Amino acid sequence: MNSQIKIPPASARKFLIKFLRDDLTEEVLGDLEEKFYSTVKKKSLIRAKINYWFQVINYLRPFAMRKSMPVFSNPNFANMFKHNLTISYRGFIRYKMSFIINLIGLSTGLAFGLLVYLWVLDEMNFDKFHKNDSRLYQVMENSHDPEGISTSDISPALLAKALSREMPEVEYAVSTGSRFFSPGGIISHGDKRLQVKGLYASQAFFQAFSFNMLQGNKNTVLEDLYSIVISESMAIKLFGTLDEVRGKIVTGNRDLFDREFIITGVFEDPPFNSTLQFDFVLNHELAFVSFPWLNEWTAGDSRTYIVLREGTDAMYFNEKIINYIETKYTPKKKKTLFIRQFSKGYLWDHYENGVQAGGRIEYVRLFSVAAIFTLLIACINFINLATAQAFRKMKEVGIKKAIGVSRKSLVFQFLEESLIMTILSFLVSIPLVYILLPQVNKLTGRDLNLFFDLNILISITLIIVISGILSGIYPAYYLSGFKPGEVIKGKLASPAGEAWVRKALVIFQFSISVIFIAGFLIIEKQIEYVRAKDLGYDRKNVIHFKKRGPFQRETFLLELNKISGVISATNSHGGSIVGMEGSGIGFSWEGNPYEEEIIFQRPQVGYDFIETLGIEVLTGRTFSKEFGDESSNLIVSESAAKVIGQENIIGRTIWDGPKQKQVIGVVRDFHIKSLHEKTIPCIIRFDPNGNDYMVRIEPGEERVVIQKIEGLYDKFDSEYPFEFSFIDAEYQDLYLTEKRFSLLSKYLTGIAIIISCLGLFGMAAFTVNKRTKEIGIRKILGAGEFSIVRLITGDFTKIIIIAILIAMPISYLLTRNWLNGYAYRIELKWWYFTGAGMLALLIAWITIGIQTFKAIRVNPVECLRNE
Repeated sequence: MNSQIKIPPASARKFLIKFLRDDLTEEVLGDLEEKFYSTVKKKSLIRAKINYWFQVINYLRPFAMRKSMPVFSNPNFANMFKHNLTISYRGFIRYKMSFIINLIGLSTGLAFGLLVYLWVLDEMNFDKFHKNDSRLYQVMENSHDPEGISTSDISPALLAKALSREMPEVEYAVSTGSRFFSPGGIISHGDKRLQVKGLYASQAFFQAFSFNMLQGNKNTVLEDLYSIVISESMAIKLFGTLDEVRGKIVTGNRDLFDREFIITGVFEDPPFNSTLQFDFVLNHELAFVSFPWLNEWTAGDSRTYIVLREGTDAMYFNEKIINYIETKYTPKKKKTLFIRQFSKGYLWDHYENGVQAGGRIEYVRLFSVAAIFTLLIACINFINLATAQAFRKMKEVGIKKAIGVSRKSLVFQFLEESLIMTILSFLVSIPLVYILLPQVNKLTGRDLNLFFDLNILISITLIIVISGILSGIYPAYYLSGFKPGEVIKGKLASPAGEAWVRKALVIFQFSISVIFIAGFLIIEKQIEYVRAKDLGYDRKNVIHFKKRGPFQRETFLLELNKISGVISATNSHGGSIVGMEGSGIGFSWEGNPYEEEIIFQRPQVGYDFIETLGIEVLTGRTFSKEFGDESSNLIVSESAAKVIGQENIIGRTIWDGPKQKQVIGVVRDFHIKSLHEKTIPCIIRFDPNGNDYMVRIEPGEERVVIQKIEGLYDKFDSEYPFEFSFIDAEYQDLYLTEKRFSLLSKYLTGIAIIISCLGLFGMAAFTVNKRTKEIGIRKILGAGEFSIVRLITGDFTKIIIIAILIAMPISYLLTRNWLNGYAYRIELKWWYFTGAGMLALLIAWITIGIQTFKAIRVNPVECLRNE
C-alpha cells in the first residue's frame, strides 16, 4: 500500500509530458523520479512532491518546450490575442478608477513581494558558495544538565585530528579557534600597521572551505608553523599591491606573539554571505604550541568542521560519533556529539533541549508568508472589482456566446486581461523596488540589489503568471458563465453564492490586516518592555572600552577616577555586563545535594564593579581596596544563594575548582545578556587584571569627559585606538533583529491596510454608483442623511466585524508563539487585539465614508433624470 502512495504526483507528470519535447521526456522523467524517491527517503513524501512540482515548473523554458503547442498552433491565435489586447486596453481607459485601484494594489503587492524575495534569497544563500556544501558539516556538542540539554558549536581542539585519524568517512577535518579563542592584534610591515582579526585553522582549511586563493597553493599554505595567509584587502593595505606578496615578512604585536610571520598565500576577501569573516589565517598547530592546555580533551575552545566522503550517510555518521567524547575522557557531565550541515547553521542556529527549534529561518518564513498574503490581498481587489462590475461585461459576453464563441475562448480573454494587468503592475513595481531598496538595505543591514539572472527571471515569471491566474481565474469563469439569452436582455444571472464570495474575500483581506496590526502592536509592546525592563543594574551614562597590553591597571583606574565628571570606574573580563562571557560549572560546597554540577554565571571583576553599575547589595559587602587582595573571596547573587541553600550565607566556604573561597556578600539578581535567556545564578569572582573597562559619567558631561578619558588612554600605551560604546547602546544592539523586524512589520502593516482599503474604496464606490437612484428616491421620500449613511455602511461594517472576530484568535496564537522566544515577555491583554480590530474598523469607516459623503450630497433630481 505504501509503495502505491509514494509515487510522483500524476498531474505534474502529465503536465510535463504535454509540454516537454519528445527527445527529452524519457531522460527528464527518469531523473525527476530518481530525485523524488531520494527526497522521500531523506526528507518526507510532502517535501518530495513539492520538489517534484518545482522541478517540473523549472523545465518550462524555451529550450525544453515543444515547438508547436496546442494553443499556439492555432492560426487564429495571434488575431485573437490582438483582439483581446484591444478590448483590455479600451476597458482600462473607460473604467479608469478600477484600473488605477488594481494597478496600485497589484504593483504595491508585487514590489513588496520582490523586496522580500531578494532578502530571502540573500538569507538562503549564506554559506552556500562552498563547493563541498552538501558534504561540509560542523560538529556540535550537547551537554546534558539537570535543567535539560544545552547545545553548543564549541568542541575540543583535539577533535578534528582524532576524527581525521580514526573515522574513514571523513575526507577533511578542520579545527578553528572559537570566538573566545581567535588571534587578533596589530600586524605591521615597515611603517604600515593594521588592526586585524583572524583564525587559527588546520592545514585542510582551504580544501574544506571554498575561499578563493589568489596566490599560493591551498594544499600547502598552512604547512609551516609560522606561515600566515592574508586577505586581498589586507595585502593591498600593507603593500599597496597584490604583486609578489608571497614570501614577504609581517610582524605581529604582543597579542600576536611578538614575532614575524611569512606570507604563504593571499585569499579573496570572504564574501558578504559568509558567516566566517577574517583578515588572516594562522596555522592551528601554533595555537597548540603557544597554549599547551589545548592539548587536553577538556579544553573545549575550538570549532570543528568536517567534509564527509562521497556517499557517506550523515545519519549513520551521527550515530557513530554520538558518544565519541566518552571514548577520550570521562566528563563531569554527559556530552554527546552530532553534525549539522555547515550552511544550515546561519538560519537554523537555535536549539531547545538538544532539538533544533528554529532561528533566523523563522523570520524568513514569516516574511515569505507575509509577502504571499500581501499579494493575495492585492489579487482579491481584482477579483472583487471584476465580479462586482460584471454588468459592464454581460452584453459583450452574451453577444459573443450568441455568435458561437466558446466559453474556453472567453476564459482565455479574461485571463489575458488579468495577466496584462499583472504585467503592467510588475513594470510599475520595478521603479518602486529601486526607490525602496536603499531604505530596505538600511533596515536589514544588507546590500541587496535587483538583478536579473536566469533563476530570478524564472521566479519573476512564475510570480506574474500565478498572480495573474489567481486574480483572473474566478472572474473569468464567472463572467464566461452568463447565459446569452438573459444577458442580452440585461438580466444578470448571478450564481447564488456570488455575493457571499465577494464578502468572504473582503473578510479574508481585513482579517489579514487585523493580524498584521495586532502583530505590529505586540512587537512594539515587547520592544518597549525590553527597553524599560529593570535588569538589576543601572545602564545609563556608563561607557565601555577595552584597554589591552602591559600597563599598570591599578594606576590607570586611579587616574580614571580622578577625572572630573567620572563618578566611578571598574574593570572586568569577557566584555561589558551586557554580554559578559563566562558561564560554567566548577563550584562545589559542603552539603551540595545535586548529583550533577550546577551552571553559574561566573564573571571576573575588579574593585567597584558593584558600585559602578549600581547593583543592589542585599547583605554583606563588595570587593574593596580596604581589604587588599580579594581573590579568595566571592560575591553571590540572591538566586545563587538559594541554590547553595543556606539562610546566612556570608562566611560560607565554596570551592572554585581546587581553590577554597569565602562568600562576603549577596547582591540582587542582575541580568547578563538578552532577555531571550533566563537569569541564571551568579557567583562573582575577583580579578583586577581585566581588559574591559566600564566608567559611569556625570549626566550632561559625556563629551568632555570622554575626551579626557581618551587622553588618559593614550598616555598608557596607545598601540590600539580608543574605541568606546555606551552600555545602554550595547544593550539595545542585542535586539537589533527585533527592531528591524518591528520596522519591517510596520511597513508591511501599512501596505496591507492600503491595499485592503483600495479594494474597499472600489467596492464602496461601486455600491454607491449602483444604488444612486435608490438613494435619490429615499431622499425624496424624506430619508435623513444618517439613515443613508447607515444604509451604505451597514453591510460593510458587518463584514469588517466578522473579519475582526476571525483575526483576533489567530493573531493571539501567532503573537504568543513569537513571544515564547523570550524568557521575559509581556502578558498578552485582550485589549491589544480589540484595539487592533477597532483601528481596522475605523480605517474601514474612513475609507467607506469618502464614498458615503458623496452619496448623501447627491441631488435626487439628478439621480432620477436618467430614469
